[in-house]
Amino acid sequence: MTIFYKIKSKPSQYFVSVISIIITSFICYIISDYLGYKSIALVLLLIVSLLAIVFDFASVLIAAILSALIWDYFFIPPHYTLHVDTTEDALMLIMYFIIALVNGVLTTKIRKIEKITQLKEEKLKSIKLYNTLLDSISHELRTPISSIYGSTDNLLNNQKNLTEENKVNLITEIHKASERLNRLVGNLLNISRLESGNIKIKKDWCNVNELISVVISSLEQELKKHKVEILIDEQFPLLKLDYGLIEQVVINIIYNASIYTAENTTIKCEIKIENYNFIILISDNGCGISEDEIGKIFDKFYRIKRTSTNGNGLGLSIAKGFIEAHNGKIKAFNNELKGLSFEIRIPLISNEIMNLNTIKNEQ
Repeated sequence: MTIFYKIKSKPSQYFVSVISIIITSFICYIISDYLGYKSIALVLLLIVSLLAIVFDFASVLIAAILSALIWDYFFIPPHYTLHVDTTEDALMLIMYFIIALVNGVLTTKIRKIEKITQLKEEKLKSIKLYNTLLDSISHELRTPISSIYGSTDNLLNNQKNLTEENKVNLITEIHKASERLNRLVGNLLNISRLESGNIKIKKDWCNVNELISVVISSLEQELKKHKVEILIDEQFPLLKLDYGLIEQVVINIIYNASIYTAENTTIKCEIKIENYNFIILISDNGCGISEDEIGKIFDKFYRIKRTSTNGNGLGLSIAKGFIEAHNGKIKAFNNELKGLSFEIRIPLISNEIMNLNTIKNEQ
């Protein structure tokens, strides 16, 4: 039945309907000595009913007409003629055809109703998703916009009363708020790309050392009250990745670690290759999260319950989508330090493996 569901084109449905009736009729013909022609009618009606579940009405109509003709010609006495001797057999033939058609009509209508119901449910889910998105956007935008407005207002109207230090602080606040806005807009654009299925990765040879340095530099403000450890070989080989997507993944995970852990927490990023998989392991020694939440943190808009930290719940969902676009996997787990760890595994392609083997041989 699953195979039938995949058959979309009408010519294919017609072909399958005809073949199904012919094969069933042939099998019934072989065992007709053991089955009465009335029982064979039930078998053919069953096949028509099954076709009605998965195919359009036109295909069911063809199957109903063909099965009625075959039943009359090969099985209703006298055999090998469309003539029917008895009124009972004629009535049975008419009823067979009517039942087959009614079955097809009713099943088609039920399928249409189910499809309409499914579309309504999907529409309701979309409305709920967009309402959540709008609520999240309005909440997230308010804080940085207020910071920018307040800081610029001070700079414009109180210049004479502001010291140089005050001005630097206000400019710093504007910069931080702008970064937050930029991150929010980027996440919204990325989640939109994921939802629409428009993620097309552009792989090129990447310097992973450089990528990690750029990430840490871009999160300098968020990480200034944390301890950061980077474990990566200086001679780490070049890998074929979508630089922008992987950069965004690492930024989102480390950013989350910075806002959901206390000051002086250690955030460790370990990069390695294991069993021909590129692995990124990002860990902290914070409080971790409950086991029942670990499976939910990659869901859109999900926020950890025990924290009051602001966030739109998109970062980890985007990270998961970008990693899966690389045919990789990402998982979260509580580590031995009682903090939270994220492990990313991306399989290496053949030329990367050759490159890796070459480096090993040179060493």
